[in-house]
Amino acid sequence: MKIARCFGPSNAGRSEPRRRGTKMMIGRVARTMLSICACAAWTQGQGTTPAPAGAPAEAPVLARRPAGQPRLNETIRLTVPNGTPLQVALDKEVRIERAGQPIHGHVVEPVYAFDKLVIPVGAEVTGKIAQIEGVSGSKRALSALDADFTPEHKLQIDFSELALPDGQRIPMRTSVTPGSGQVVQFVSAGDAKNPREGVKDAASEKTREAKQQAKQEWDNAMKQVKQPGKVHRVERYVLAELPVHPQYIDAGTMYFVELQQPLDFGSEPLTPELATSIGAVPPEGSVVHARLTTPLNSATAQKGDKVDAAVTQPLFDGNRLILPQGSRMKGSVVQVQSARYMSRNGQLRFVFHELVLPDGVEQKIDAVLQGVQAGRADNLKLDSEGGAQATTPKTRYLTTAVSLGMAAVSVGGDGDSKIADPAGKASNRIVGGAGGFKLVGMVLGAFVKSRAFGYSMGTYGAGLSVYTHFIARGHDVVFPKNTAMEIAIGTRTAVRETVAPPTDAEQVPAKP
Repeated sequence: MKIARCFGPSNAGRSEPRRRGTKMMIGRVARTMLSICACAAWTQGQGTTPAPAGAPAEAPVLARRPAGQPRLNETIRLTVPNGTPLQVALDKEVRIERAGQPIHGHVVEPVYAFDKLVIPVGAEVTGKIAQIEGVSGSKRALSALDADFTPEHKLQIDFSELALPDGQRIPMRTSVTPGSGQVVQFVSAGDAKNPREGVKDAASEKTREAKQQAKQEWDNAMKQVKQPGKVHRVERYVLAELPVHPQYIDAGTMYFVELQQPLDFGSEPLTPELATSIGAVPPEGSVVHARLTTPLNSATAQKGDKVDAAVTQPLFDGNRLILPQGSRMKGSVVQVQSARYMSRNGQLRFVFHELVLPDGVEQKIDAVLQGVQAGRADNLKLDSEGGAQATTPKTRYLTTAVSLGMAAVSVGGDGDSKIADPAGKASNRIVGGAGGFKLVGMVLGAFVKSRAFGYSMGTYGAGLSVYTHFIARGHDVVFPKNTAMEIAIGTRTAVRETVAPPTDAEQVPAKP
């Protein structure tokens, strides 16, 4: 009976509603948990932006200047690209002895990556003489006739290591640009004359100050070169006149050393201030440091030929970056005249009319050459409008006068006269031989007792000097690839007034 009371129909009837309540409670709890999980998943999805398919894991590199504000994770790689030239000057004289001989120089022009200085002036560069080329038989024979039995050999130079001032040493693979390897000087254009006296043009004054600054920077960079004194130069000149003499590379000899692999100096963030300032119009009178990427020669250039240059140093307007390193300038040849006979020298004039930023954005400009680094032996001159002209050194008058004097001495005296002084006749022949073939002529003049031989040698030397300095073709204007230049940016009207293209019948600048 007790068992019947516990499990009888009355107890079973009361437990059924209890089981239904329990099931409903469990269902509510399950639905609540599912809702909470769904909300959490939705919230997490809203806070995360999915990456596009194929997107790189690392921070993107700036490819083009964005139209709006840059993203916070956008960066700029500070890389000196392949093909960038380093301007290296030998800091002391080197006597050529063998292939593999080490050489040492310094960087004399700063190298930038975008807007950051990465290789300062004074950085050390080491290398070696990779090869000493042989001399052809014809060149050796002509040199022997001129009393030079050790003609100059062409050299192949290889620079392989860069040492920064902080002690960091960077190995490099490089090649030397053809046409470099000479002592270089900075040539600045003359100042334009203002037709209104007493009126100072702000742009012209800004350009003049920039040219002076560039000249000062060049002088400071060349202070690290051990320039020879006057006595040393005289000794080297006398030594070079001997029939057998060593070969030297002069202190200050400049090489354009092109990188064959890029140099990486990290990266920097692209700030909103930096992005918004890039591409603004350069202020009138600004001077841009650039390097010629297309070689020019007045002997082969034609009017209308394209001229390209690469900006090597960033241009700032106060603290605002206007042009980063790596921008390009496009232009053309507007006037050209090759060298001609009667010692008339070549002339060349070109302008830049387009500026291309690293991201491809283009803008129109008018810019002319205001300064250039040229070989000292080229005797280059720039006028106020950027026209380049080769000049002839005034020493040609002295050299020709000496040759004519030696010819006159060789003719003097009568070889058949009995009262003629034998020593005087010999000296006349020696002087005449020296005028013709230097030391070889002097030796022959001393031993060949012929008056005709003496004045023939003297006449030959005088005639050769007159022909070389006054009759032969003059010198052409030559700008090798990677020539460093200073380019002034002005208004279109101003440049058109001062650099007017000539007619087809006259391709010579108004101002030589």
